[in-house]
Amino acid sequence: MNNWIVLPTVLPAMTAALLILALPHHLKHQRVVSVGSTLLTLALAIGLLVLAGDGQPRAYFLGNWPAPFGIVLVLDRLSAIMLLLTAALALMVAVYACAGWDKRGRHFHALLQFQILGVNGAFLTGDLFNLFVFFEVMLIASYGLMLHGGGAPRLKAGFHYVAINLIASTLFLFGVGLIYAITGTLNMADLAGKVAAVSAGDQALLKTGAMLLFAVFATKAALVPLHWWLPSAYAATSAPAAAMFMIMTKVGAYAIIRVYGLIFGAEAGPLGAIAAPIVIPAALVTLIVGAVGVLASRNLRDLVCFSVVASMGNLLIAVGLFDGPGTTAALSYLVHSTLTGAALFLLVDVIAQRRGPQLDRLEPAPAIGNETLLGAMFFLAAIAMVGMPPLSGFIGKLLILDATRGAPHASLIWTTILGASLLMMIGYARAGSMIFWNNTEPVPSSGGAALGRAPDRLTGITLVPILVIAVLLAATAALSLGAGPFTGAFAATSEQLLDKAGYVRAVLAPAAGTGTGGN
Repeated sequence: MNNWIVLPTVLPAMTAALLILALPHHLKHQRVVSVGSTLLTLALAIGLLVLAGDGQPRAYFLGNWPAPFGIVLVLDRLSAIMLLLTAALALMVAVYACAGWDKRGRHFHALLQFQILGVNGAFLTGDLFNLFVFFEVMLIASYGLMLHGGGAPRLKAGFHYVAINLIASTLFLFGVGLIYAITGTLNMADLAGKVAAVSAGDQALLKTGAMLLFAVFATKAALVPLHWWLPSAYAATSAPAAAMFMIMTKVGAYAIIRVYGLIFGAEAGPLGAIAAPIVIPAALVTLIVGAVGVLASRNLRDLVCFSVVASMGNLLIAVGLFDGPGTTAALSYLVHSTLTGAALFLLVDVIAQRRGPQLDRLEPAPAIGNETLLGAMFFLAAIAMVGMPPLSGFIGKLLILDATRGAPHASLIWTTILGASLLMMIGYARAGSMIFWNNTEPVPSSGGAALGRAPDRLTGITLVPILVIAVLLAATAALSLGAGPFTGAFAATSEQLLDKAGYVRAVLAPAAGTGTGGN
């Protein structure tokens, strides 16, 4: 069964190659292959989640080279949850794009598959160098998705997006190089045992490498002051690309959990908990910046983008605790914010198509068709993102507040979270009233180019996009209805993450002849 671990990377890689080499000019066939492959990836992710449910980490050694000398992929509860979330989101994005977005440029579905490859590889890899490799695969695919459909605003934002990520990639390579120069290994399980034994003379260089990696992960997670690229980039790209990018910010948070929990955790000697003093203060500022941005937004797309920044602030407050309750809360909020953010990006796209020349701008406009349905969806998505009951955002925030009760400066954390929620509530109420109440006569259903970008124009409202958005919103409701079992699963994942010895055994024991984790 360990051989299944490699399939979440092999399947999208083969699908992308097939789409480019055999079906470059057959869009209908591309759609069938892309959606079918993503469905298979989802089924595979469900199977791997069941496999990981016994709490035993499993390793797959490429080429049957033992760790720490060869490439290793590791499946545990955390990676299985992230694989399932990625596959579910990718399926929704692929189906939504089939309604018309994939006509606006070449190779949308191939780029999507490469994106899935990079993200899945990042969640599965057991060494830092291949984390860098999969980051690059993910980023290169995102460059294409970012620019898909063309247009001057998209090209400008895409240039900034590419530039900041190239800088981050360079820092990533420098950080990995420093860590390897000091320890002689990049295998995460091997590093978990060697970092504490580094000599005093080498600790400064190792700390520099660790902090360079943190800067890279913080950039991808949009942590202040490295967040500035996200609102402009996500606002300029297409709706399905922005929805898919919701998982990319979570890759940064995942990397922080994995690297600074396993390698540079409390047991890492003088370098123990090296990131802990930074994460929560920066996350609080991130939350404030995001909430103020929501309140100040002048169009729906910017409002959603700053909501993503705020959600990353909430998520990283929980991550910054680096303990069981904090990680449980972080996982709950991570799943919720990914689904809700994706639903909002797609919903804004549909609303903008109906508003005529006003598009998604927060200004008076004629009443739109299907405003009751769209207004109800916007209301549900808004209360989910703000964190009001009864949807999953409320449960996620409750878990975060509960996890931080004993943290230093708990009163400041609570005040910031609750105050930011109030600002976001006001921002969403203002936007909803402007879009759905402050209007007059209806406009024809064919009016309006999507988000003000002529090349992105869609006509009318179709059933497929509405169903996709409804499924994403239903998933947030399911997280609330099944709060007990889901929270229990997240708590079990947190317990496994705290059992670093189990992860190390799964990866290194086969190399010593004491385990069965090979392929």
